[in-house]
Amino acid sequence: MTTTIGLGDLFSISPMIALFLASLIPITVKVLRGNVEQPPFATLIQGLGGILAAAILLLTVFVLRGQQLNPTAFANALVLDGVTVSVGLMTLLVSAGALLLMYDNPATRGNQFSELIFLALSSITGMLILVSAVDLLVVFIGLETMSLSLYMMIAISHEQKLSKEAALKYFILGGFASALFLYGVAFIFGTVGSTYLPQVIASTGALISSSRLFLFGITMVILGFCFKVSIAPFHAWTPDVYQGSPTPHTAFMATAVKAVSFAAFLRIIASNALVGSENLFDFMQWLAVITMIVGNVAAILQNNFKRMLAYSSIAHSGYLLVGVITTGVSDDMSFGASSVIFYLVAYSLMTLGAFAIVSLMERDENHSISIDSLAGYARKRPLMALCLTVLMLSMAGVPPTLGFFGKFYLFTSAIGEGLLWLAIWAVLNSVISVYYYLRPIVVMYMKEGEAMDAGGMFATRTAILVSSFFIVFLGLISGPLFEVIERTLS
Repeated sequence: MTTTIGLGDLFSISPMIALFLASLIPITVKVLRGNVEQPPFATLIQGLGGILAAAILLLTVFVLRGQQLNPTAFANALVLDGVTVSVGLMTLLVSAGALLLMYDNPATRGNQFSELIFLALSSITGMLILVSAVDLLVVFIGLETMSLSLYMMIAISHEQKLSKEAALKYFILGGFASALFLYGVAFIFGTVGSTYLPQVIASTGALISSSRLFLFGITMVILGFCFKVSIAPFHAWTPDVYQGSPTPHTAFMATAVKAVSFAAFLRIIASNALVGSENLFDFMQWLAVITMIVGNVAAILQNNFKRMLAYSSIAHSGYLLVGVITTGVSDDMSFGASSVIFYLVAYSLMTLGAFAIVSLMERDENHSISIDSLAGYARKRPLMALCLTVLMLSMAGVPPTLGFFGKFYLFTSAIGEGLLWLAIWAVLNSVISVYYYLRPIVVMYMKEGEAMDAGGMFATRTAILVSSFFIVFLGLISGPLFEVIERTLS
């Protein structure tokens, strides 16, 4: 069967085309200059221009699709719905912030900055494919486009030891996760006869309880995503890769990559497999509980700031998994899915800001920041210390920050679906996390020291100020923001 590609299909993927074309500009200019790097600011502007063009086109497609354009493209393999637009715009926003960090950080700004921006935009292209895909093979294409670019981004860091180790670990374990996912897709195709998600969802009710092969396939697909989003016990790569990667890349992975991976996870979980298989449902719940406990308890033991944030990221994956499970067992999925996306907005902003603070304090590519090294920072840099305080309080879930309302909606959705014990575990873990989130604040304000940042770095400071402002501002208007997200998904 042949499929005709029309102008509507090309217009629907115009954000991805814009990103791809923008990614070629820095390396083309470098080639035309005789392999001489252009000024980093020019490269940054080209990268940010591509992201801005993609955001404008994404909004344009979403607005026009309700009038005369079909919301799907390429034989229904891609869909331009509320999840695509909301998560896609958020991903572009935090990716722009990560590019600002790359521009300033000593581990990423140098003779290969053009190649780095090319890889970053290529990875974002994969993210947009992933978040809009409703065919399991296209999901795989999006995952690999995103991941392969990331492996190379980490490997070309100026730091010569930890970054290479991080790239190798990420490549090996990421490849294993992709193999699990593809193995599961093969079993699903063998039992359903299609990799198209709506057809898989239509067949799940009949097959999940009668076909062991289908149950095995959907479980492998879920486990593949568990690797990607750092669900315990598939989280072991996260602390080492986050610590060894350049801090801007860590911020990029912990925010944009996790956001689109969870969005794709939501589409998979909408198959109602959790309703048809009680064992799979119980298994997922225990994964969420174990992830929250492992992430929070391990974070308490860390003194390296990046490593503490890495384990914190694992704990947040546990909270998000609670929302994913709630969506998977809900008759009306809009509230659960809206809670997950709302929490992703909060998590991405505060995580980007926290890693930006780390990036700001790094003097060179081999410099690591411990929590104790923050002593005296409030006296030397009061504004940046205030921003870090806001970010840590939001991560801990202290009102009226955005992080508090993110947890409120997430846990409320779980309680609404009768998952009370899961919500109780989530609340208890949130209480545990307060200890290690308050520790940097106490060290900054209560201990004497000579903590200083690198100075200058206007782009990084801008990212910190913007993320901190939105954490407070969006927290104050969290109700209307949640309603906007819910309307977008309906």
